[in-house]
Amino acid sequence: MTLNIETPALLFSATSLILLAYTNRFLTVATIVRSLKTSYKQNKNKNILVEIKNLSLRLTLIRHMQMYGVLSLFFSVFSMTLLFSGIQLAGTYLFGLSLLLLLISLGVSFWEISISVKALRVHLSDLEEDVSAE
Repeated sequence: MTLNIETPALLFSATSLILLAYTNRFLTVATIVRSLKTSYKQNKNKNILVEIKNLSLRLTLIRHMQMYGVLSLFFSVFSMTLLFSGIQLAGTYLFGLSLLLLLISLGVSFWEISISVKALRVHLSDLEEDVSAE
């Protein structure tokens, strides 16, 4: 199989956008954690601790998403360097590794999103009880 240098270059824009989205998710969750910590110090509500624990797991997952995304970009660039140098086989395998790392990053992202949706459903469940009571 012959791999052109342009093929790994295709990952650049996609990976950059994904990393930007991951960073935005991280910043949003971090802001919520800080806000909930302040609320907990004032109210000592146990539900806030449960939310903070959930958000802590999400922050860990986002960190892993970012790590695998950055590694994917790194190995994609490295494979381009090898392809440019004429080392076809190693460049092809490294590009395959970069694709695998991107898949792992996207899988962890899916996991984090599913946790987020479950948390929002729990958050909205009390409103559903209020609506059904009317």
